[in-house]
Amino acid sequence: MNIRDMQDEIIRLKKERNIGILAHSYQSREIIEIADFTGDSFGLSTMAAKAPQKTVIMCGVRFMAETVKILSPDKRVFLANPDAGCPMADQLDKEMVCQMKEKYPDYAVVAYINTTAELKTVCDVCVTSSSAVKIISKIANNNILFIPDRNLGAYIAKQLPEKNIKLVQGGCPTHAKISEKEAIKNKNLHPDALMLVHPECIPDVVKHADYVGSTSAIMDYAKNSTAKEFIIGTENSIAEHLQYECPDKKFYSLSKDMVCNNMKITTLPGVLNCLNGFGGEEIVLDAEVINGAKKCINEMIRLG
Repeated sequence: MNIRDMQDEIIRLKKERNIGILAHSYQSREIIEIADFTGDSFGLSTMAAKAPQKTVIMCGVRFMAETVKILSPDKRVFLANPDAGCPMADQLDKEMVCQMKEKYPDYAVVAYINTTAELKTVCDVCVTSSSAVKIISKIANNNILFIPDRNLGAYIAKQLPEKNIKLVQGGCPTHAKISEKEAIKNKNLHPDALMLVHPECIPDVVKHADYVGSTSAIMDYAKNSTAKEFIIGTENSIAEHLQYECPDKKFYSLSKDMVCNNMKITTLPGVLNCLNGFGGEEIVLDAEVINGAKKCINEMIRLG
C-alpha cells in the first residue's frame, strides 16, 4: 500500500467510524493531510472538545493526549504511538513540585502546558507559549515559580520585569540545543531573511530573532508577512509545512538538528493501525487527576 492509498483508507475509516484525527504541527506532511484538526497542543485540545466525534486519535505526544482527555473526559482519546513522550514534560514529577511549593510557599506555581496531567494537579495555573505573558501579567501574586522550561521562563521574565519569576533547570532539548553561533551563521548566510524563533530556544538565540512566538504564531507571521525569506527557529517540520503553504517564499531551518524524535515516531501506518483497533493506546485518567488538572487549565482560560 503506497502513501496515497493509505491516506485514502484512513480518510474512509475515520468517516465510517466517526473518529476525529488530531495532528500537532510538528507531524509529517502525510499525517497533516489526513487530520481533521491541526495546531498546537492547547489548540488541538479545544478543537477536540468542540468536535462532534466521540472518539479522537492524537498524532502528537502523551501530554497532548492527556490534555485532550482532561478537557473532554466523556470522549475516548487515543495516542497514535504509545511511545511518543515529551522529555520536557517528564523532567519534573508531582513530588518534586510539592517540594518546591514547600520551599517557596509565597509563590504562585505556573505550569507550561508541556507537563503531565498529574503534575498539573498541584499547579495554580497553566500557560501556553502564546498566552504566558498575558496570563502571568494578570496573576495577582508577583512571586511566580515557573516550570519547567527555563528558556520560555526567561523570555517571560524579560517581558514582565515587575514580576519576581523563579525558574527551574528544565526545558525542551530540541530547542535548547541550538546555539547562538548557529543563529549568527544563518543570519549571515541569509541576510534578507527574517528569523522567527520559538521562546523555548536559549536567550542567546532569541535575542537575534526578528520575531519570537509560539509555533502557530510563527506560521501565521510567515504567511501574513510581506517578506519573502525566513529562517525558522523551531521544529524543522514547520519550515516544510510553510514551504507547501507559501510556495512563493523561501524558508530555511535554523538548524538541521532541530528535530523532535518523539513527534517523528508517529507514522501513517501507525495511525491506520490505531483506526483498526490494533495499535495506539487509549488514554485513561482517574477522575481525581482530571478534576485537579482541569482547575489549572480553567484558570488559564479565565485569565487568558
